[in-house]
Amino acid sequence: QVQLVESGGGLVQAGGSLRLSCAASGRTFSTNVMGWFRQAPGKEREFLAAISGSGGTTYYAGSVKGRFTISRDNAKNTVTLQMNSLKPADTAVYYCAADRDSSGFYYPGDNSRRLTSMFDYWGQGTRVTVSS
Repeated sequence: QVQLVESGGGLVQAGGSLRLSCAASGRTFSTNVMGWFRQAPGKEREFLAAISGSGGTTYYAGSVKGRFTISRDNAKNTVTLQMNSLKPADTAVYYCAADRDSSGFYYPGDNSRRLTSMFDYWGQGTRVTVSS
C-alpha cells in the first residue's frame, strides 16, 4: 500500500522559513514526478512545485518561485520543500503528491486544477501557519 507522509509543518513568523518533508513507502518513486500542493480554507488546491524522477527538472508556480525549493532523495524515497521568506498568505495545509506513471508526464504550465488531476497518490497534509 502506497503511503505519502508529510512532516515539518508548524507555526512560523512572516519572513521565516520551514522545511517540509514527504516520506514515501509502499513503492519507490525514483522514476516518478513528485510534487507539492497546498490548500487554504475556502480555496482550491494550488500547485506549488514538482520535480522529475531524476531530480534534474523542477517546476514552480509563479507565486512561490524564488522562495520555495523542491528537492528529492531517491535513496531515501523522500521529497522536500524548503520554504523561505514566508508570508501570511502562505498559510495552508500542504500536501505531497506522486504520479503513478511519469512516462508521459508533461508540465501544463501554472494550471493547478490540471496538475492536481495528474497526480495519483496524496499525503494527508501538514499544516503551515504564518503569523504576521
